Amino acid sequence: MKIDMKTKLLIVLVLSIALFSILYSYMNRNRGYDEIPYKLFLSHVEKGLVEEMELNEKPKLMGKLKNGEEFITDNPRTENFKEYLLLYNVKVIEGEETNILGQGISFILFLLGIGIVAYIINKNGSKQVEKEMAYMLEMDMEDSPSARITFDDVAGNEEAKESLKELVDFIKNPDKYAKYGARLPRGVLLYGPPGTGKTLLAKAVAGEAKVPFYAVSGSDFIQVYAGLGASRIRELFKNAKEDGKSVIFIDEIDALGKKRKGAGNHSGSEEGDRTLNALLTEMSGFKGNEGIIVMAATNRADTLDEALLRPGRFDRQIEVGLPDVNARLSILKLHSKNKPLSKNVDLKKIALETVYFSGAKLENLLNESAMLAARKRDKHITMEHINKAYYTVLVGEEKKDRSSISLEDKKITAFHEAGHALVAKKASKLNRVTKVSIIPSTKGMGGFSLNLPPDKMYQTKKDIITNIKVALGGRAAEELVFGKDNITTGASSDLQKATEMTISMIGSYGMDDEVGLINYDVILNSNLNTDVSLMERTRDMLESLYGETKEILEVNRYYLDQMANMLLEKESLSEEEIDKILAS
Repeated sequence: MKIDMKTKLLIVLVLSIALFSILYSYMNRNRGYDEIPYKLFLSHVEKGLVEEMELNEKPKLMGKLKNGEEFITDNPRTENFKEYLLLYNVKVIEGEETNILGQGISFILFLLGIGIVAYIINKNGSKQVEKEMAYMLEMDMEDSPSARITFDDVAGNEEAKESLKELVDFIKNPDKYAKYGARLPRGVLLYGPPGTGKTLLAKAVAGEAKVPFYAVSGSDFIQVYAGLGASRIRELFKNAKEDGKSVIFIDEIDALGKKRKGAGNHSGSEEGDRTLNALLTEMSGFKGNEGIIVMAATNRADTLDEALLRPGRFDRQIEVGLPDVNARLSILKLHSKNKPLSKNVDLKKIALETVYFSGAKLENLLNESAMLAARKRDKHITMEHINKAYYTVLVGEEKKDRSSISLEDKKITAFHEAGHALVAKKASKLNRVTKVSIIPSTKGMGGFSLNLPPDKMYQTKKDIITNIKVALGGRAAEELVFGKDNITTGASSDLQKATEMTISMIGSYGMDDEVGLINYDVILNSNLNTDVSLMERTRDMLESLYGETKEILEVNRYYLDQMANMLLEKESLSEEEIDKILAS
């Protein structure tokens, strides 16, 4: 069995302490001496039977008879006791001398134990440093022809692909641009939500250019050993330069390139600053015609140091956003090529219903559909498989055993989810509610209301207010039906979403007349003193919107009851069934 370093250190430390304790006890041991009364002891002294005595301040004194027997007796603590013993030729041993010797030996042993532990820590630490440094030397390069990814493997993100295609030509033909005095961009920053294909695009650049692809993560450079992160950076660029033309890709660069310490920012660290400085130096240190390009990806571009974003570092910054309906259709077509889809599968319809789905989420949707079809051993993947996978991706698998859920809990959940759905339909005619369910899921949800907003590039103030009302609809329905004293904890995540949207609307987008055109993010990043006006205004606005939400439900109480009662009966409602209730 392999024992890790921490376990080894713990074992050594325990053994050192145990050794210290044993030796200390040995030096100060009580060998099970027989105790004799003090009067008997005095009799033995006067008869000349006592050979030696140890004098100290302890309650009991140790001694030895001339026949070799050892004993203990009471300490009289008298001033002339020593003279009394010497008078009868008893050898007197001063206890302090013995104690000092024992303590000295014990202290030396203790220091020796600490030294052993420190040596092992240092030895293992050195080995760990060597291991970490060797990581960069052994870093995988994706340069095999079979593993290459091209732009044909990337669906959607057409604007980003066009920008990157120019870079590929730059890498392949640097002399073509050198004639005009143009230099190759040092770096490209891809930013956007997770799962939108940033890493895939970087691989496609290397694949199209047919150059080595160095892929690392920003967290790989965050180390506990001083200077190791900077050494890794230098080693990475050294390897790339040795290969000539290549692509260096740093994923999650926000872990490495956060804003450094300075006025207005106190979140950095000295080691992090050294690592970032090493990256800045290396990016400025190679020539533009070397054919090396640094690509990075992040979903937190706002946290990056300004020095990274200036020209000469990451010259190009390309947004890789969530795909629109046409891009989603392209992605679905790409990931369905190797899957046996049934003729009834309508990818266009799926693209329309997957608003705010990333490329990774769409791929996962089709993969879950394929797994479901394989589990049932069906010949083809049908719309039924995809619809079930759709809800699995969003809310998780349905719980099979629901026997422990009481009728009262079901009733609360039914009105809660019906409240969400009804507010969504009444607050905006453009909103779709595709499904409402009170079946608990494996993700911990007691039920769900699936609301699809219109597919738009921007959100208006009206859109945000509508979304806040929808989020508050569940709590408002609980209060309306069961009373204020019987509201539940089920609205916790809803309140979180509503609060986040309200704060963003007021403090980030400047959409509130009372607060004005101000962005609180700037104030916070500048480390300026802030008042509580934002929090107070957020609370007031939430209270106002909550009142409007309750009013919507009160006016439409009939539909609320109808929807909740049908949920109790069927456990889930489709879009057609919901529209039928509202049309009655």
